[in-house]
Amino acid sequence: MLKRPLPLIVGAVVLILIGLLVRKCSTGSSATFQTIAVTRGPITQAVTATGTLNPVVNVQVGSQVSGNIQKLFVDFNSKVKAGDVVAQIDPVLFQAAVTQAEGDLASAQAGLELARVSATRTQQLFANKNSAQADVDQAIATLHQAEANVKIKQGALDKVKADLNHCTITSPVDGEVISRSVDVGQTVAASLQAPIIFTIANDLTKMQIDSNVAEADVGVVENDQTVDFTVDAYPTRTFHGKVVQVRNAPITVQNVVTYDTVIGVSNADLKLKPGMTANVSIIIAHRDDALKISNSALRYRPPEGPTPEAKASPSASRSPGSGPRPREAAGRERRVERTVYVLSPGESQPKAVQIKTGISDNISTEVTEGLHEGDRVVVGATGTTANPASTNPFSAQRRF
Repeated sequence: MLKRPLPLIVGAVVLILIGLLVRKCSTGSSATFQTIAVTRGPITQAVTATGTLNPVVNVQVGSQVSGNIQKLFVDFNSKVKAGDVVAQIDPVLFQAAVTQAEGDLASAQAGLELARVSATRTQQLFANKNSAQADVDQAIATLHQAEANVKIKQGALDKVKADLNHCTITSPVDGEVISRSVDVGQTVAASLQAPIIFTIANDLTKMQIDSNVAEADVGVVENDQTVDFTVDAYPTRTFHGKVVQVRNAPITVQNVVTYDTVIGVSNADLKLKPGMTANVSIIIAHRDDALKISNSALRYRPPEGPTPEAKASPSASRSPGSGPRPREAAGRERRVERTVYVLSPGESQPKAVQIKTGISDNISTEVTEGLHEGDRVVVGATGTTANPASTNPFSAQRRF
């Protein structure tokens, strides 16, 4: 009687093995697809870049003469008007040079008067035949030399007077001092180039962003396009501007070519400051109610290869990376043919559908043809497929 349970145990083990085998077979012949619905909503295509905020007019005030800074009349953030005195260089040496030049001019003028009298007397003597022609010629030449000497001395006097006037440094524009480079008592040397003393911004309520746009994107950037940008000082606030100029001069850094794109910005509340780094988004195109899908649906391809419908389509035979590159998608509004896989209700396998796409924001892509709102497109799959060749590691040998 102790041997009776053995057939029952053997039968139970057989049933368990059969169940596991059936489960394995059923699991190996099915796949679970992850889908997402086609929706409608706004989509914006933009070109991103970084740039630096600068005043529209930024004047560097320097010194044309060398000397010690005697006085400074303005400091950082001082408001100035055109013609206001901002600094004074010690004028003692230049005043002495003016006095010397005035003396040289007076001496030259006295020599001119003597030359005139001498020339007149010599001409009278020649008229009375008491002097030779050579004496007349010499007297006239001396007179002309005296006149030229007066002009030379007058020019030297004008120069030293100009140097004396340059000791008083004035503001060329209305604005605000944003930088001061010298202190009282410091010596400035203007032998080779004018030393910078102040930097004055003309109007901080109107600023500009000098942004570097990549060569792959600059072709779609045009004047008057809307720009949104942020700065690190105000991370929760979005500022706005417009493209005012796309400069043609290339900027090459480590073989990367960019172009300076100037963006006009209103700064009425003076929150933006010169030198801030701006993260720029130049709006290329916008749709308020676009039919769109996730970009992950464009990248999905079934493991066993394209379906018969996809093989018949030229665009469906592309590899997953054969579509427009991310930079092209961000910088050009084009109609591109792509293939996605739609899983209809009640069906176990998705169907390849050829679509036409429009603009993209690198997260979603506009669909212009081929899909409807609510369609479920495949973005991924889990499990294995029913193709035995795809699960048998030795199946490749059967192809030979």
